[in-house]
Order: sequence, then C-alpha cells, then structure tokens
Amino acid sequence: MHAIVVADPGGSSALTYTEVPDPVPGPDDVLVDVKAIGVNFIDVYHREGRYSVPTPFVPGSEGVGTVAAVGANVTDVAPGDRVGWHGVLGAYAEKAVVPAARTIPLPEGLDFEQAAAVLLQGLTAHYLTHSTYAVKSGDDTLVHAAAGGMGLLLTQMIKLRGGRVIGTVSTEEKEKLARDAGADDVMRYEGFAEAVRELTGGQGVHVVYDGVGASTFEGSLASLRRRGLLALYGASSGPVPPFDLQRLNPAGSLYVTRPTLAHYTATREELLERADEVLGWVASGALKVHISARYPLADAKRAHDDLEGRRTTGKLLLIP
Repeated sequence: MHAIVVADPGGSSALTYTEVPDPVPGPDDVLVDVKAIGVNFIDVYHREGRYSVPTPFVPGSEGVGTVAAVGANVTDVAPGDRVGWHGVLGAYAEKAVVPAARTIPLPEGLDFEQAAAVLLQGLTAHYLTHSTYAVKSGDDTLVHAAAGGMGLLLTQMIKLRGGRVIGTVSTEEKEKLARDAGADDVMRYEGFAEAVRELTGGQGVHVVYDGVGASTFEGSLASLRRRGLLALYGASSGPVPPFDLQRLNPAGSLYVTRPTLAHYTATREELLERADEVLGWVASGALKVHISARYPLADAKRAHDDLEGRRTTGKLLLIP
C-alpha cells in the first residue's frame, strides 16, 4: 500500500509518499480501508517533533473507512462496517490498523468525507463547549480563528447552547464565513481585546476558546470578565511562553486550562456519547461541516503548507 512516512521530524518536506507493507491487525484491532483523512494541526506538531513520536512513523490521527478485517478478540465490529477514529496514528495511508475500542460507528446518511471532516474537531468543539466550559444561554464567548474548521464548529455549538459568539478572523472572506456560521460579532485580530470589552459593556467574556496560542494569549486574558476562563486548546502561532500564575489574581481570579481531547474521550462510553451527539447533528443538518479543500494523499505536503500558511477555511481532507 501507499502511505505518507516521516523519517525525521522537520518541515513539510519531511512528508514522504512511499510504498510500505500492509499493516497487520492485532487480536484487539481492526484493519480499515481508508476512504478519507482529516488534516489537523496536531499532525503538524507530530511532523515537526513538537510532540515527540518515535520515527519513522505514518502521521495522521483522524480517518474514516470500511473495516476490511478484525482481530481474533473483536466481537462488536465486523468486516464491512463503516467506522471512523481519532487519536490513533497512521491515518495518512491507504490502510490503517485501529484498536476496535477506539472505532466510532458512522450513522447511515453520513458520507465518509463529512465524517472525516468533523470527528476530531467536532469532538473537540463538543468537549470545549459542553465540559471544559459548559456554555449557558446568554453567555458571552470569544472564538479565535472563527472561520477555521474548529472555529466554525465552535461557533455553531455555542449558538446551539444559546451563547453569544464574538469571533476573530484575518480577512473579509473569513468574516463572511464566520457570520454565516452564526457569529454575532466578527473582528480582526488587531486590538481585539479592547473591542471585546466595548461589545460587552466593559465586562469581558465568560470564556475564550483559543487555538492560536502565542500571538493571541495576552489579548485573550485581557478579554475575560471576572472569574472568566481561557481554554487554550491549541497553538497554531506557536507555544505560549512560561507564565506567572499570580497574574491571574489581580486580573479577576481568572482560570486558564490547556485541555486535550484524549482526556475527554478516555473511556469508550464518553467517546461514543460525544460522537453520537456530534455525528447525529451533522446527519440531521443541525451542524454544518465546511470542507475547504481535498487533496490526493500524495499531496500531503501541499495540504500542510496551506494549513500552516492560513490559506484555508474550514476542514482539509486527504483522499487515498
């Protein structure tokens, strides 16, 4: 089969399209014929070595496809089942081995591309808006990169829960996308903290959902109201430097958390509970998925370049 392999961490040129042996499932695994693959910033972090992974490795932690074979101990997944997964490396390939306990059944009426576009980011948006900070009706929220794949899903879920969305974007085109997704107010990044204060009568927002990191962190803190929470779920602009926690006190007894999806889907029950709700919303049309671009698997380098260069809106997919 063909796959993308990273032999040494580095830039996008580290992504090599090559032929490798077919993977073999263990007794508790399933073998999946991959139909679509989600491209995410965590793939960049793995490729760069920011998140250490033993080399060589096949990147990608989100995919969907059809089960081709199951291990001897697997009883609740069968060949022919349509499944997705997240959090298991090896998705940038024509075939992938996934632990059966991490597979997610795909509902009828949901095509492979829609599923691949929403699994990791949809589950992330779900835990952020339902658990990390459970948005309530009337809450003011700030969503950075509101026209990105995550931002569009966060915006829609916040609106489903009755919250107000203030979004940041970099272009007029992205502003339209954010507004179409339901954002109440949209602004550029420059001076956003002051603008947020003005829009909230000087109070600030209840929560900031920040996947940008270094370039927005200070402004995100300055946008919070008393006892507000900053959910720093990513770092697309780079990691946040070391931070003095004492600063949270005079700023209003603020909260800062650095959550990760793995800790919010640690059990199969929680994984399926979140996935059933998210995929059900997509299947019913209550949650819209915006696919920005599709690339052949061999063009993974171009997909990473476009993602890092902020030249995209919505979700990027690789198609084997």
